[in-house]
Amino acid sequence: IAATNRDLEASMRAHQFREDLYYRLNVIEIRIPPLRERREEVPGLVDFFLKKFNAQYGRAVDVPADTMRVFVDYHWPGNIRELENAVKRVVVLGTARPVHTEIVGNINRGPRVTMPGAPTVAAAVASPDAPISLKEIARQAAREAERVAIKEVLDRVHWNRAKAARLLQISYKALLYKIVQCGLVVQETEPEKQKEVIAS
Repeated sequence: IAATNRDLEASMRAHQFREDLYYRLNVIEIRIPPLRERREEVPGLVDFFLKKFNAQYGRAVDVPADTMRVFVDYHWPGNIRELENAVKRVVVLGTARPVHTEIVGNINRGPRVTMPGAPTVAAAVASPDAPISLKEIARQAAREAERVAIKEVLDRVHWNRAKAARLLQISYKALLYKIVQCGLVVQETEPEKQKEVIAS
């Protein structure tokens, strides 16, 4: 199963999508309206994803009514995947406030023309001879989602890494490794420095 918000046939004719790949994928085509045209489905989808991620992470996080209204009002350019990731972040962070604030900002700025990361994928597809690694695309997306989640948790606890590790349900050493791996700038706080001295 493959999903896209592009007109692949038009892209193929414009030599922006590989012809052989188009015919390999084009077995049965199902057109699904974007989520912004099915806003009444948003609350049910949010509840579904809440149950899924609360069970996965052993949490009991809920989405407050004001955030649910924001979710319904948002245009969701990334459709259900974007909504799923937003709910996942709510559960991981233990609060809806950072996601709520971000989406309100997106609403105020208006619909985005392109999504972050889309040019890289489009560039790979545009070249007829370029190999397409869906696994690598998925890995890049997962790394970016992990980086954003770690940064938000660290900012939320004022870079208290011991507390952030507990909230993220990973070991302290694993968090330090991921901070370096994600290229995050370490912001020292006095309480954190003292804890690290005691731990050492």
